[in-house]
Amino acid sequence: MQTIEIKAEQFFDLLKLKDASMWEIFAQMIDGNEKEIIFLDNEDKILFNYILPSTQDKLEEDRKEFSKEFSEKLSTLN
Repeated sequence: MQTIEIKAEQFFDLLKLKDASMWEIFAQMIDGNEKEIIFLDNEDKILFNYILPSTQDKLEEDRKEFSKEFSEKLSTLN
């Protein structure tokens, strides 16, 4: 499995600049092989990781699950 390290702050700044979602970028990275994406802070400490699936269908499932969990977490804050 290929490992890709990404500086989180720069990545999310780029998404804002390009008005794109991380899911759009992830979709472009799919090539039939799973990849581990590791998000790092500015001191190269691991913030979180994500296993990029090998198919668009699985990516869409992940996106829906992420959205659901994120919404649930936001609702508990209110």
